[in-house]
Amino acid sequence: MRRVNSQPVIVLVRPQLGENIGKAARAMLNFGLTELRMVEPRDGWPNPSAGPAAAGADQVLADAKVYATTAEAVADCSHVWATTVRKRGVTKPVHTPEEAARDMAGAEGRCAILFGPERSGLETADVALARTILTVPINPEFGSLNLAQAVILCAYEWSKVAREHTGLVQPTDEEALPPAPQAELEGMIAHFEDLLAPRGYFLPESRAEATRLTLRGMLTKPGWNHLEVRTMRGVLSSLGKPPRD
Repeated sequence: MRRVNSQPVIVLVRPQLGENIGKAARAMLNFGLTELRMVEPRDGWPNPSAGPAAAGADQVLADAKVYATTAEAVADCSHVWATTVRKRGVTKPVHTPEEAARDMAGAEGRCAILFGPERSGLETADVALARTILTVPINPEFGSLNLAQAVILCAYEWSKVAREHTGLVQPTDEEALPPAPQAELEGMIAHFEDLLAPRGYFLPESRAEATRLTLRGMLTKPGWNHLEVRTMRGVLSSLGKPPRD
């Protein structure tokens, strides 16, 4: 099994709005990233607008560190990726988020991803600090991702590589209930038939068997679990009672 190194550092270079910093922190924590660094946030730090936008990712904001320059923010990092749509005159390898995530997973030393200001993106001097450019394949007629969207794309791709080592789970994997036993399905089907027969649903008699088979096919197709069968039986029981005044 391949060893996955420590999580990459997310570096926001001259972020402008506190709301966007909070949303970036929220995006990070969803995929297990917790180390946030900032370079010269425009409105200073801490920023009261960041907390509400983080929607619970408060610890990421509380632990965030602020630096005077981009070089200082990545001084302890051996591998730096700069997110940018254009190379801006700098000749460097260009990777997608997926390719970058694979490299980060096997890299020796700390990794960092640089994200530029919302309006203008990274400056050439910032990109020059990076070893590699990270670019998302995007519509050439409209390349406009906001800060949190860019962060979440990179964080998600890293999480796919590191999933076995980070404890991230697919929520529905644990919430799904096993299929109901056949006996419960049979009881539900019989319940349907008991309510439908007195109302002439299976007439004419010549079509009764085919109608029952069609009904059975519909009711067994969804793969009901125990809770769903019980809920449907409750619905049928209610429909079978006389209307209330």
